[in-house]
Amino acid sequence: MVRGARSLARRTDAVTLKPCEISWFSALCDDDYEYLGQPDPKLQSSWEHCRNIVLGAEEGGFDNVLLPSGYALGIDTTAFAAAIAAQVRRIKLLMAVRVGELWPAQLARQIATIDQILGGRLTVNIISSDLPGETLDGAARYERTDEAIAILRTLLAGQPLDHQGRFWNLKLDAPRMLQQAPRVPALYFGGLSEPARETAAKGCDVYLMWPDRMDAVKDIVADMRARAARHGRTIRCGYRVHVVVRETESEARAAADRLLSKLDAAQGAAIRAKSLDSQSVGVQAQAALREASASDGYVEDNLWTGIGRARSGCGAAIVGDPDQVLAKLNAYRAAGIDAFVLSGYPHAREADLFARYVLPHIDHAPF
Repeated sequence: MVRGARSLARRTDAVTLKPCEISWFSALCDDDYEYLGQPDPKLQSSWEHCRNIVLGAEEGGFDNVLLPSGYALGIDTTAFAAAIAAQVRRIKLLMAVRVGELWPAQLARQIATIDQILGGRLTVNIISSDLPGETLDGAARYERTDEAIAILRTLLAGQPLDHQGRFWNLKLDAPRMLQQAPRVPALYFGGLSEPARETAAKGCDVYLMWPDRMDAVKDIVADMRARAARHGRTIRCGYRVHVVVRETESEARAAADRLLSKLDAAQGAAIRAKSLDSQSVGVQAQAALREASASDGYVEDNLWTGIGRARSGCGAAIVGDPDQVLAKLNAYRAAGIDAFVLSGYPHAREADLFARYVLPHIDHAPF
């Protein structure tokens, strides 16, 4: 039994919380490192490397695994999801789709086919993306995303579609496979701006947020629940965060510091600037969180912002021993978080550590 297992079990038993979904992350977008900012050919996105992360997450007992999507980096998410779907037996897949790049009627067909291969275990992370080579202003881009979600929901439910919008004018029946076996997978969506929150509240099932202080997490959860209620809906809230867990806190902090040991400030700034979403409200909020941290990078107990020095987007990690990491996750659960999408560097090793040290002691189950 690992150090702290008995106290972990007692603490879990003492807290009455709903089961949460625990997902891992497969690095389809070249986001895997031994040292942040130092590309390693062995860790670059490939079918073999990303497949091994997914299969390891399934073996470790995770409920779901995020398959991210990016235009410029890595490998294609939909093709990868179709291939890995035939190799997993229990875990769900959270397939990210960039709706600005796709015709939604064909996307519905792709989603339904992969879901059929999985036996109904597909979930979908909607990304409000541009079409590569063009740029829409934020309001228009989210309007297009709203239309895409409405089209997907109608067709996946097996219903005939008559959609007259700004971006698509479509009148067609659902494909035969969806008329016979309709199913709308849970839709996940993230974004901190006003239109992003409204898009999630109107049409999605799980709102994903990036790391923040606990008081801000509570405020976002309350806001999203209220927005969904105004649309006559309910919504779950998820938390996307990195994790570094070791047998002792000092070992965990040393492992976190090691990740940045070969990064200089100029290199980190260049990595962040290269991201397609480097100017988004969410990315700016991550930068502000990092700037508000102490000299060691911690912005509150066990929440370390050093990750954000070498990547855009989700820029903080829960760092600590098994008791501390479990306590932090349970505090988020008590604040209203229903799902976690976790990751670590390198992803395969950190998934194994989390699966051994923490996962057996948290009440979790897929949605």
